[in-house]
Amino acid sequence: MPTIDDHDERIAAAIAEQQALRQRVVLRDAFGELRLVAGVDAGFEQDGAVIRAAVVVLRFPELAPVDYALVRQPVTFPYVPGLLAFREAPAIMAALDRLRMPPDLVICDGHGIAHPRRCGIACHIGVLLDLPTIGCAKQRLIGRFTPPAPERGARSPLSDGHEQIGWVLRTRADAQPVFVSPGHRVSLDRAPELVMACTTRFRLPETTRFAHRLASHGQLPLV
Repeated sequence: MPTIDDHDERIAAAIAEQQALRQRVVLRDAFGELRLVAGVDAGFEQDGAVIRAAVVVLRFPELAPVDYALVRQPVTFPYVPGLLAFREAPAIMAALDRLRMPPDLVICDGHGIAHPRRCGIACHIGVLLDLPTIGCAKQRLIGRFTPPAPERGARSPLSDGHEQIGWVLRTRADAQPVFVSPGHRVSLDRAPELVMACTTRFRLPETTRFAHRLASHGQLPLV
């Protein structure tokens, strides 16, 4: 049976790995033409004992689903704020590996560099798979901001100290904003533009909206 010392050692090792991965994050646009974009999300079953990771690939810029994968795995890491990637990323990466049509860009339901150690789940997955990634979260993890204007597409900087770590983006007029930050191989300035290019009339971009429906409700996209 795991002890408190074992738990503390796992947390310390995870933090050390995040700090190492952070050194490998590329915050510039290092991708070619975008033809396929994907969203990833995770849900849980059996009282949190099993993770259900979903990825849905859409043709860009049409945003029509063309491929998807769903993976179920036992949960092997506890819920710890700031260490979401160690709980969800293994199953998400397994789902990405099952795709017939690998994406050119992945938008994650979570954070990129808008993270205490500048290494959220979008950075984690992006670096390990060498994929362009963006974090698009429904809630803030860290940082301060002034609410953006109420119209669609308005944005304001998300900052931690003197450093800008992302954007607060109004994807739908008068709706709550989302928190966007680059994960890997995407620049800070380009990240919100790409999220908006993947957003239609809903608050969430079509990428993560489809992935959420598959991960949380089992709704299969029509591909």
